[in-house]
Amino acid sequence: MADNRCVVYQGPGEVTIEDIGYPKLEVPEYVASNMGYRSTSAPHGVILRIVSTNICGSDQHMVRGRTTAPQGQTLGHEITGEVIEVGDDVQFIKEGDLCSVPFNIACGRCRACKERMTGICLNVNPERPGSAYGYVDMGGWPGGQADYVMVPFADFNLLPFPDKDQAMEKILDLTMLSDIFPTGYHGCIKAGVTTGSTVYVAGAGPVGLAAAHSAQLLGAAIVIVGDAFEERLNQARSFGCETLDITQDASVEDQIAEIVGEPIVDCTVDAVGFEARGGGSEGGEAPATVLNDAMSITRAGGSIGIPGLYVTEDPGASDEQAQHGLLAMNFGLGWARSHAFYTGQCPVMQYNRELMMSILNDKAQIAKAVNATVISLDEAPEGYKEFDSGVSKKFVLDPHGDLQGAQRA
Repeated sequence: MADNRCVVYQGPGEVTIEDIGYPKLEVPEYVASNMGYRSTSAPHGVILRIVSTNICGSDQHMVRGRTTAPQGQTLGHEITGEVIEVGDDVQFIKEGDLCSVPFNIACGRCRACKERMTGICLNVNPERPGSAYGYVDMGGWPGGQADYVMVPFADFNLLPFPDKDQAMEKILDLTMLSDIFPTGYHGCIKAGVTTGSTVYVAGAGPVGLAAAHSAQLLGAAIVIVGDAFEERLNQARSFGCETLDITQDASVEDQIAEIVGEPIVDCTVDAVGFEARGGGSEGGEAPATVLNDAMSITRAGGSIGIPGLYVTEDPGASDEQAQHGLLAMNFGLGWARSHAFYTGQCPVMQYNRELMMSILNDKAQIAKAVNATVISLDEAPEGYKEFDSGVSKKFVLDPHGDLQGAQRA
């Protein structure tokens, strides 16, 4: 049986590559026993040979020690792969299919899934609604920064590409369909981005850049991206975004006014989450900063999309309240301005097929926007360190050498 190398969290700042064993068509015992499954058998699942799998900012939160992830937590929820084994109950997915895997694990049977809210599936995680591969408190499903992975409920979860050769030509774009492209797009949709909108995206990491590109696809007139890293701001400018530097002593409102002509925008997207920092040259960590800025700059009656991750437990937070997910939000301002707030995991399947078609028909260049950079699976520990330094790269792991014709770091 083939080995199955996987990226494994060993403690704050440290990941290693370990053999976690070739996957079986089984669901985690923890899920099966606590959710009332009849058995751990997964005839509804498939095994994928992973073609590409990406490092995500959400993974980085764990690796920094900012969650309750235990030592030995497997990592990786942004997966694209080829089906090499099919369970007996899989009817429509075939061996050889090249597929995108939504990071949400969803059963397809519960009320949430039937309402297309696959980010809060009720049957795959005993801890809370919603699950994901290789993530803390998400049900114990093995991670996909690996050679192989088991995907349950495959007929429902997988998005097969219609032409494998065409897909491989655009693989660096298509690999973003598992998470960051739909997530950024979701943030924009929920923020109300449309033709002629003025948009502020907080954060120029991969999700923020994906949101900025999504805003352009949706017809925004002005897209402004804010961040503390000049390299990331340069990347946003490279595809036509305006930028603001949050380390400047000028406020976000003042910098927006210089661009838009007034200190407000129609729509705001928070692509930062709970590790936000305060503005100005002396700004330190201030978890509610982006949310408070969003209420200050979003027009009355506007919406704020929040795809950035917020957690219930943050052992590395700067104050005791934030360690338990309690943030000092000026919610009265948001109420007074009739703002709508949209949070939570992106339900990837609401968007991934349409975004796939945009990629295949040359309407979206998401890999260019986020600076997709290919490295080997064995280089993942260095990729995590480089990503944490603030570089503007979206690291795509290449477990089997399938991406040799694509851009490499």
